Amino acid sequence: MSRRKFLTARWCNLILANYAVPEELLRPLVPPGCELDRRDGACCASLVGFQFLGTRVLGIGWPGFRNFPEWNLRFYVRCGQDRGVCFVREFVPQWTVATIARVLYNEPYRSARMSMDVKDQPDALTATYTVKWAGRVHSLRAVGAKPAIRPTPDSTEHWFKEHSWGFGTSHRGKAIRYEVNHPEWDVYPVREFAADVDWGLLYGPEWAVMNAAKPASVVLAAGSEISVYPKG
Repeated sequence: MSRRKFLTARWCNLILANYAVPEELLRPLVPPGCELDRRDGACCASLVGFQFLGTRVLGIGWPGFRNFPEWNLRFYVRCGQDRGVCFVREFVPQWTVATIARVLYNEPYRSARMSMDVKDQPDALTATYTVKWAGRVHSLRAVGAKPAIRPTPDSTEHWFKEHSWGFGTSHRGKAIRYEVNHPEWDVYPVREFAADVDWGLLYGPEWAVMNAAKPASVVLAAGSEISVYPKG
């Protein structure tokens, strides 16, 4: 018996700017039953911008809600042997999407003015994402060389881009768990990267300590069709 997909879409041209983050910023956000996952001994978080395309919820594609950018800050956890991601905050342009996700699922969504711009050239792909928040435009931009390549399973790129689980906390303080299925993603080797971000404005004053931080790595993933399933 096949499982029913809650959400399907194409996640395309994902910038993942990966930072070592002080553990005290993440510890209060870890869902019940999870523990922080580490890369080379460090707790990590990623600024992520991408295209959310062809979106369908329970098989239905709503006009005006199918193609849009998303910008999120995510960090990495384990629940037993399962590796997954949690979110500090997620931005989308549609107030309705953000409100439903926040009210029904306690996902930390907010709505904001946003843009996405992807230039696909013969020898390179350039992706730029912006979000306007707290009176300021924040941006991520990456240029990747073509052709895209498949990183090895022990690579840094693989560690950050390949996760099958999402975790969160319900309004009642219970753990939320969902599965994300997609084929393994190729990546464009990053030639250029720029971030113009005020962490304190986007995520709270405690995050201002990250304003001078440089990413430990940057991944520009091609993306693919994805399916999200409730745990069951």
